[in-house]
Amino acid sequence: MSQIELRNIRKTFKVYERPEGKWALLRGAFSRTVRAVTALDGISFTINEGELVGYIGPNGAGKSTTVKVMSGILTPDGGECVISGRVPWKERKPHVARIGVVFGQRSQLWWDVPVSDSFSLLRDVYNVPPGQFQKRHDELVETLDLGGLLKTPARQLSLGQRMRCELAAALLHSPDILFLDEPTIGLDAVSKLALRAFLREENKKSGVTMLLTTHDMDDIEALCSRVMVIGRGRLLYDGGMEGLKERYAAYEGQDIDEVIAAMYEELAL
Repeated sequence: MSQIELRNIRKTFKVYERPEGKWALLRGAFSRTVRAVTALDGISFTINEGELVGYIGPNGAGKSTTVKVMSGILTPDGGECVISGRVPWKERKPHVARIGVVFGQRSQLWWDVPVSDSFSLLRDVYNVPPGQFQKRHDELVETLDLGGLLKTPARQLSLGQRMRCELAAALLHSPDILFLDEPTIGLDAVSKLALRAFLREENKKSGVTMLLTTHDMDDIEALCSRVMVIGRGRLLYDGGMEGLKERYAAYEGQDIDEVIAAMYEELAL
């Protein structure tokens, strides 16, 4: 059953460019050139309940914009997006109550307070019943080994520690869908392996639907049975990893990063 449906989603941003030259700063105060940048150019796909899907593409391809549309942060210029029967930007409160989002370069933890206080604040934000919250809290603390971090302010955590706490924060209210935007960026090998193992188990045990955007192809290969490739705001491939290898690998056993690089080169991305 389709849980996420996107049909012909389009999104364009305006970019203001200042003039160049000796008097550019002065001229820029009175006039600026406006350039339209197309982030999404008719994206369409469906994702079923419980799927763990990789969403890849070069920088500027439109991955994060897609996630922001699906999470209700951005309103598209056109097209339809229905997630669990709701339009994200029109029914934002009930929508965000059933999704979790992890942005690798942004935090949902309060920077200067202990992690446990951030968790308590999120419990109130999502209005999670105390008994339900405590059960889920204890489960996540044990699984992600957060016991020694709960009294530490977020600003004092290492990147790996913070990402484990970010995952817990996104899952405390037991969402149906988890959007992961580059969650392993900057992590060491040990932290990446631990995060992958947790995501795999969470998807299997709880049936949480996951969409993972990343530049780390090892993440995709280790976690996802299905991969979607986006470039210049268009969906270019939707299928299994083996299909990508068959189409773009120069020789058998070629490294997945080399396969993706060959694909980007062939498609002029």
